[in-house]
Amino acid sequence: MRRIVRRMQVRLDAALHSCITTLGSAARRESERMTNTAQTAVTTVTPSAMQAGQSAARPVKVGVMLLNLGTPDGTEFKPMWRYLREFLSDPRIVELNRLIWYPILYGLVLTVRPKKSGENYARIWNRERNESPLHTFTRAQSEKLAAALRDLPGVTVDWAMRYGNPSTGSVAKKLVERGCDRIVSFPLYPQYSATTTATANDQLFRALMKMRRAPAVRSVPPYYDEPIYIEALATSTRNHLTTLDFEPEMILASYHGIPKAFSDRGDPYRRHCLETTRLLREKLGWGEDRLITTFQSRFGAQEWLQPYTDATVEKLAKDGIRRIAVINPGFSSDCIETLDEIGREVRDEFIHAGGEKFSHIPCLNDSPEGMAVIETLVRRELAGWA
Repeated sequence: MRRIVRRMQVRLDAALHSCITTLGSAARRESERMTNTAQTAVTTVTPSAMQAGQSAARPVKVGVMLLNLGTPDGTEFKPMWRYLREFLSDPRIVELNRLIWYPILYGLVLTVRPKKSGENYARIWNRERNESPLHTFTRAQSEKLAAALRDLPGVTVDWAMRYGNPSTGSVAKKLVERGCDRIVSFPLYPQYSATTTATANDQLFRALMKMRRAPAVRSVPPYYDEPIYIEALATSTRNHLTTLDFEPEMILASYHGIPKAFSDRGDPYRRHCLETTRLLREKLGWGEDRLITTFQSRFGAQEWLQPYTDATVEKLAKDGIRRIAVINPGFSSDCIETLDEIGREVRDEFIHAGGEKFSHIPCLNDSPEGMAVIETLVRRELAGWA
């Protein structure tokens, strides 16, 4: 009996060994087959096949939008009315309750203001192109930036206005239709304010809210203290002063004002303006008695940021200051507030009060210094995208 059991055990062990050997050989053959198949697949993939496949990386396309405040399409009553209605209906600009503000806006402001504003625009209008200087300069900035970024494939540059045309929404749509799935938004306001930078970005995101496939967005931050911006202002100031036949006794850095209440509620605009002036003063090697900060363009009866530019030039003239110049560091391009308000109204107020020599220092516009600022900041935001 024991001999029978031992023979059966030997036969069973032999059968198991044979089975294991067979399975191992089969596994090796299958592994070799799969390896050969994979190698064949790799060696037979062609560039065209990769282009058709889902794994091929799609080139990134980035749109760069230069965003400025905006101007009317014409100086006549109707285009002025449309522009002022859009501008003054923005809750970022006028924070009054709509039930209180709209009767004033439609009943008084939009009845009187379009004619007066149209006359002001008519004095500075670019007749050759039939557009405002702000349109002309912003377009030029866009064209020169596009030329400077030719080394970055897939980058498209365009420009838009927060109010008026070309509208922010239309340009955002155009960039997306061109295949841009990423957008760098550049609100052209050096100092941040909810009334400028924030509302420009608001309008862009309103446009994106209507898109099924909205692009990713980066916004260029305020650049009020950027070294290249301060250097550009200093260079522009020095260059302009060499063209004058007089030496200013004092220079005013005049910024667009905002209601004091906005600043009291946390808008950092005033602090940004003061810091720009301080850095510019330091760069030029001037004292506080040579370069001072003022605020212009107030509207309505409420208190705005002070000191006011118009009141300051009048006081300077009465105090015996006869020669001054004004620079507008808060404006990236010359516009109605710089060319007409400063270049005409403030100048007349200074001369009428006893001043003798007055000069407006142009904004950076599309000058080499101004374009260096724009290009540098845009390239920094494009990092990792383009």
